[in-house]
Amino acid sequence: MDLPALPASARLYLRPVAPVDSPIGHDGQVARLAGGLSWFFAYELIAVDAGRRVSQLLVPVERLPGLLGQLPDAPAERLRAQAAAISASRPTIRAGERTLRLDQPLVAGILNCTPDSFSDGGKHVGDPEATAQAGFDMGVAGASLIDVGGESTRPGANAVWEGDEIKRVVPVIERLAASGVAVSIDTRKAAVMEAALAAGAHVVNDVAALAFDPRAAEVVAKAGCPVILMHSPDPAHGPHGGPGYRDPLIEVFDWLEERVAAVVAAGIQRSNILIDPGIGFGKSLADNLALMNGLTLFHALGLPIMLGASRKRMVGALDHEAPVERRLGGSLALAIKGADAGCQLLRVHDVAETVQAVRVWRGMKDHGLTGR
Repeated sequence: MDLPALPASARLYLRPVAPVDSPIGHDGQVARLAGGLSWFFAYELIAVDAGRRVSQLLVPVERLPGLLGQLPDAPAERLRAQAAAISASRPTIRAGERTLRLDQPLVAGILNCTPDSFSDGGKHVGDPEATAQAGFDMGVAGASLIDVGGESTRPGANAVWEGDEIKRVVPVIERLAASGVAVSIDTRKAAVMEAALAAGAHVVNDVAALAFDPRAAEVVAKAGCPVILMHSPDPAHGPHGGPGYRDPLIEVFDWLEERVAAVVAAGIQRSNILIDPGIGFGKSLADNLALMNGLTLFHALGLPIMLGASRKRMVGALDHEAPVERRLGGSLALAIKGADAGCQLLRVHDVAETVQAVRVWRGMKDHGLTGR
């Protein structure tokens, strides 16, 4: 196949598309997605110039090497690296005595120690023992990781002094970690990260991608722990707002690519980095839908992906303004979309229901992979 004429300045991207049930009988025609349970038949080759897509070409997996031979060395090498990253297995997460394998989607349970979070504000606050018990219950229900947060990131939420945030999360993390639960700390603040890690947390989950607090990258690098970098339009000030997007999928990808490079330059091992496209953070409904439909593009970064779409505003927007407590069905639809797209971590409020949905999804995948 021939590559269309492209501007010399065009930037190229590969997005895996055309999933297949099984690689059996398709030797050389399909590729594996992120070392997981999904396989695909083709790439979408996207060319962007001056912020505008100038070409979108469907390239069968078996024809990619020949097509790369038509390109200059630099863009050809970029695409080779992306293709390798798309299929490579993701490193495991070490969480104390536990090892979280990322060859299939895992569920991360949301445990908010806040009075004002958009979904469960006030439900788990002021009683560390009861809050920790809620985390234990999530683990029993099948959560592989408990994501503990002490500051709401909903639009319009008040900032929380780091001392108060520490008081909210540390007693809960101590209880969870002491019993062997894998714990992540959801915070933008270096002091909270330090306190949470000292209390036994294993992973840092930062909605500001370590760009809010000048010390955050240093803390994570020193700890040598995994870190989740989430996209937001203006992380130095807050997770919402921003000027809007011309092409949200490409712009979020580029932002994460640049942020990962900056974090690696700050001393954090690439093998310790996970990414999150930031569904609902400074994005319109159309932006969020574009990201959900294009999720597989982010595998070209070669990093595990966390998807946090549970109970988000987009569910209500698509279902007659359904309130937060009536967004389970939509949240499950988004979670399974994420599983299909190869996301390794699904961050959710409704753990038991999501775990069941993923188990059924896994059953169908297992059956497809048997070739019968």
